[in-house]
Amino acid sequence: MHPVLRLYEDVLSSAENVEFRLVSLPRFIFVVHGSASIGGKPFTEGEAWQGEGATAVKPGKAGVTCWRWELARGDQGSTVACAPGMITHEKLSAFLETAPKGELLMRGDSVAFPPGGCAYTHVHQGPGIRCLVEGGIRIDTHGRSTSYGPGGAWYESGPDPVFAQAAAGKPSRFIRVMILPRALIGKSSIQYVNEDDKAKPKTQSYKIYADAPVAFEGKK
Repeated sequence: MHPVLRLYEDVLSSAENVEFRLVSLPRFIFVVHGSASIGGKPFTEGEAWQGEGATAVKPGKAGVTCWRWELARGDQGSTVACAPGMITHEKLSAFLETAPKGELLMRGDSVAFPPGGCAYTHVHQGPGIRCLVEGGIRIDTHGRSTSYGPGGAWYESGPDPVFAQAAAGKPSRFIRVMILPRALIGKSSIQYVNEDDKAKPKTQSYKIYADAPVAFEGKK
């Protein structure tokens, strides 16, 4: 069975003694709003944590909203918060049929566009789930166009070509987690499909939060 990548939205209130305990899994957590202690360290809006071991999320004084990506075996169930002061929503999950073989890397980063920016038709060397933080974006793939607003999530398989068009009137940015070959640590995974696009100026910019080897291993 193929591994599964899941994206959750966790909302934790500021009520006393609220704590979300998470079992050991490769995961990436992005703080969307508020602040939290994750694994005993403080994180505020726009910051991120990555790890594999068991950990706990404790909300700050104003509570916290997090996006949480987890990589799991295909037969493992969801990790949801089911206690007072916590709400979990699974935004998207995908079986990683195109996961690389061998040793793996979990990359968590952001991709930002100026108004009207685009990412020319491209592929990646592994699958991943994206979620829009601000602005708007249209994703063209498989002969279809789908538009997303803030909080919208989508899956990209990696080898299937994608063209991305950001909204014209405002900056746009999304957070993504990709599962890549470990040999790509510190290296770009993007490959442009059309030869003419390779030399064109690129409008997107990147911020890497985590580029971490994970013990989880793809099929040989």
